[in-house]
Amino acid sequence: MSAPVNDTLGLLLERAEGERDAAAQALHAASAQAQAARAQHGELAGYRQDYQQRWTQSFAQGTTMSIVGCYRSFGQRLDQAVDSQGHVAQHADQRQQRARETLRQAELRVSALRQLIARRQAEADKAAQRREQRASDEFAARAHLRRTAHA
Repeated sequence: MSAPVNDTLGLLLERAEGERDAAAQALHAASAQAQAARAQHGELAGYRQDYQQRWTQSFAQGTTMSIVGCYRSFGQRLDQAVDSQGHVAQHADQRQQRARETLRQAELRVSALRQLIARRQAEADKAAQRREQRASDEFAARAHLRRTAHA
C-alpha cells in the first residue's frame, strides 16, 4: 500500500477514534444526568406520597378549611413538580439513548476503518510477496542461464 493512502487512512482512523471517545464521554455524561433526573423524580414522588399520607392522618383528626386550602395548594404544586421532573427524566433518558446510538455508530466507523486498513495492509503484503517471488524467480533464471552458458 502506498504511504499517502496509508497515512490518510491512519488519519481517518485517528479522527474516528477521537469521535468515538468523545461519544463515549457524552454517553457517560448523559447517563449520569438521566440517573440523577430519575433519582430526583423518585425522591419527589416519595415525598408527595409521604405528604399525602401525613395529611390523610391529619384530616382524620379534623381540620379547618384554610388548612385544607393550603394542603390542596401545596399538593397541586407538588404534583406539578413531580410531573415536571418526570418530563425532565424522560428527556434525559431520550438524550442518553441518542448518545448511546451515536457511540454505536462511532464504534462501527472505527471498526470499518480498522478492517479497511487491515485489508489494505494484507493486499500490500501480498503484492510485496509477489514482487519478492518474481525477483527471486528472475534471479534463479539468470543464474541458471549463466550456468548453462558457461557449461
